[in-house]
Amino acid sequence: MKILRALAVLSAMGLSIGLAQAQTAPSKITIATEGAYEPWNFSGPGGKLEGFEIDLANDLCKRMKVSCEIVAQDWDGLIPSLNAHKFDAIVASMIATDKRREVMDFSQPYASTLAGIMVDKSGPLANLPGGGEVIDINKDPDKAKQAIDGLREALKGKTIGVQGSTSNAAFLDKYFKGDIEVREYKTTEQHDLDLQAGRLDAIVAQTTSLNSTLQKPGYDTFAIVGPSFTGDVFGQGIAVGLRKEDAKLKQMFNDAISAAMKDGTVKALSEKWFKTDVTPRS
Repeated sequence: MKILRALAVLSAMGLSIGLAQAQTAPSKITIATEGAYEPWNFSGPGGKLEGFEIDLANDLCKRMKVSCEIVAQDWDGLIPSLNAHKFDAIVASMIATDKRREVMDFSQPYASTLAGIMVDKSGPLANLPGGGEVIDINKDPDKAKQAIDGLREALKGKTIGVQGSTSNAAFLDKYFKGDIEVREYKTTEQHDLDLQAGRLDAIVAQTTSLNSTLQKPGYDTFAIVGPSFTGDVFGQGIAVGLRKEDAKLKQMFNDAISAAMKDGTVKALSEKWFKTDVTPRS
């Protein structure tokens, strides 16, 4: 009996120590970003990381009173590397979806998102139905079905580019599979170049990224057409990616994001980088 009691005490002590460690606020963290998704995050002159999320991450770190190192990581390796403890958080325009929540956790959203379609404005897809509309698939499923059915007919047989392992790719797979040819790319820059070269009929990406592309030399003959989409596969907004066990770090990010939205920092950074406000609406 004494041995059993001793083991029980040791087990309880170990659990208590583990919980205490889990709740300890870190003093230094490493944040990963893609570094190839302008204007959210990208490598500027000399390889320095820049963009909305770089500025925001630095602001959040100051609010959390932690030392932060921001590193670049290929998009498709972000989640595996996070769970392998190669870094502590992801700030890379990652949308919080139910599918991703199966293997990781997220902070509250720090930005909203819309997916759009970009084409050559002198081509056959320039007048896609639903131009200028914003459709929430969850809130208005009937309108969403009508819009998607119209797009499916218009895009039938076309070749559409999209960054792989993204919500945009999931959107095409769920609603257009079998009707279009989907080409997945490692970065958005790669599908932008293929669209420009005429190897694609259209690309699907976040409208903020598409608008940034339209400002680059050589893209003045392109335009965002048709409706923009949110909801469903586009999840609950863009948030910080975290490991499930890091509850304390999640709370720290949530508090910092709330403060940054409340005092207008998120709005100011949005307008600096996107010329529009991407602050999440409740």
